[in-house]
Amino acid sequence: MTVLVAYDGSEPAQKAIKRAFDEYGDEEIVLLRVVEFAGGYTGAGIKAVQDLLNDERESAAANLREDLSELVDTTDVDFRTEVAAGAPAREIVSFAEEHDIDHIIVGSHGRKGVSRVLLGSVAEQVVRRSPVSVTVVR
Repeated sequence: MTVLVAYDGSEPAQKAIKRAFDEYGDEEIVLLRVVEFAGGYTGAGIKAVQDLLNDERESAAANLREDLSELVDTTDVDFRTEVAAGAPAREIVSFAEEHDIDHIIVGSHGRKGVSRVLLGSVAEQVVRRSPVSVTVVR
């Protein structure tokens, strides 16, 4: 079984990582950080923008590894980190489809207040669009 954990640095996402390592520590765990760009830019185009995207991906991967070392004991757990760029819910679901993910774990939401109401929760969108079961952690 392969479990995908969506991670955005929020407290609910940190709880999602802890849940994954506690409950699925014997399975393969993939930690996915989605880098969201203004205007929905995902990487096609000029070299300067490509370089910016690569820098953002490297930074996101480094931050994820740093956060992970503070959150859980990674000893004896089969996991890897991945970084995607684009709209979070779309990227999470696409990654699950393209990489034969069996289960997704997401935090309840990283946004609060008006932003959440206007934009909708990423977790909510993942639950609606996912081809596999989803656990939402509060």
